[in-house]
Amino acid sequence: MKQQSVSIAKEGYPIIGLTAVTSLIFALINCWPMAFIFLVLLWFSVFFFRDPERVVPSDEGLAVSPADGKIVRIQKKADPFSGQEKICISVFMNVFSVHVNRSPVQGVIRKIKYYPGKFLNAAYDKASTDNERCAYLLRDMQGDDWVFVQISGLIARRIVCRADEGDELKRGERFGLIRFGSRVDIYIPEGYESAVRIGEQVFAGQSVLAKKCD
Repeated sequence: MKQQSVSIAKEGYPIIGLTAVTSLIFALINCWPMAFIFLVLLWFSVFFFRDPERVVPSDEGLAVSPADGKIVRIQKKADPFSGQEKICISVFMNVFSVHVNRSPVQGVIRKIKYYPGKFLNAAYDKASTDNERCAYLLRDMQGDDWVFVQISGLIARRIVCRADEGDELKRGERFGLIRFGSRVDIYIPEGYESAVRIGEQVFAGQSVLAKKCD
């Protein structure tokens, strides 16, 4: 089996660099309590922005989780692009989760829509309509439309989108991240069914979230 390797998301470099330099400055002036505090912040920054490689399933008819975290909701909801009722699976990320998001299937990004909003607890259902969020419409190789939405949380204050409309993403390819606690919703197309249950822990790009119906 391929072994995982861990790198750092590029968005974390400025924060890691700032906390490292600040800790060093306080150490040089013998202000050890502050040096220790910033050393702890440095450790947390490196931990938070970790970006491990994942073993992406290659079988056909599967969709992988777009985020690390816990399944908190599986229910039918209106797709933010088409308005059609689809099964929506919500993955909640806490501050200890890997926050790099990955594409659930291979396909082309057709639309990206940003919604300004509030910063409610991402575990709440109304966060999907009230919070700051970024929605993606991806059409896979079979012509099915997938929608996934990055939703900010109580602590999260920045959604990072790395993709552009027209980009082709592979299954498990990185498309963005959310800083600190947050959530990702994925709306699965007709002909697919959920492969997870509420309370299950999943990993972005690796855990199978949905599969094609037989």
